[in-house]
Amino acid sequence: MDINNRIASRVRELRDAQGYSLDTLAERSGVSRSTISLIERGQSSPTATVLDKLATALRVTLASLFEDSASESAEPSPMSRAGDQPVWTDPTSGYIRRNLSSAARSPIQLVEVNFPPGQQVAYDTSERDVEIHQQVWMIEGVMEMTVGDAHWRLEAGDCLSMRLDCPTAFRNPTRESARYLVALTSVPFTPFAPFTPARRNG
Repeated sequence: MDINNRIASRVRELRDAQGYSLDTLAERSGVSRSTISLIERGQSSPTATVLDKLATALRVTLASLFEDSASESAEPSPMSRAGDQPVWTDPTSGYIRRNLSSAARSPIQLVEVNFPPGQQVAYDTSERDVEIHQQVWMIEGVMEMTVGDAHWRLEAGDCLSMRLDCPTAFRNPTRESARYLVALTSVPFTPFAPFTPARRNG
C-alpha cells in the first residue's frame, strides 16, 4: 500500500475509534479541517510536525500512524520482514523513518531513522492523555536534541531517554547523515486521585 494511503487509512480509523468528527480533530490538533480531509483521502503528503499533532490529538504515538489498519491485520504476524516495513520520508526535512516493529500487539514500538545532514525537525509536543516514553540510540553520526529546556549532543553509541510531554527538536549539525533507533512505549495517563483519610470504626 502507498504510504500516504496507509496514513490516510490509519488517521480515519483512529478518528472513528475516538468518535471524533473532522471538526473535533481539527480543534484538538490545531491542524485545519481541510488539511485533515486531504490527508484522509491520501491527497496530501503531511509533514512530520503535522503528523505529530494528529498523533497527539488521537492519543497514539507517531509510529502508530504508519501501521496497518485493524481490518487488514486481524491476526497479525509477530514477524516483520524488512521488505514489508513501511518507509516514510518527511517532505520538509527529507528525514526517512522505517517502522521496524510487526503489527502484533506489543507495548514497544521500534523505528529506524536516517537523518540528512544540516536538517532539523521540531515537534510542539505538549502533555498527552497517554504517557509516552521514548529512547533514542545513535547508530551512526551525530544529532543535537532539545527536550524542553535541556540540550543534548548524541554521538554513535549514546542513548537518550525522554518522556514525550514537552517540545522536542532534532537537528543534524554535520555534513554527514545520521542514523538512530527510536524505541517507544505508552501507558494510559492516570491522574492522581485526591487523598481520602480512612474512617475509623467507633
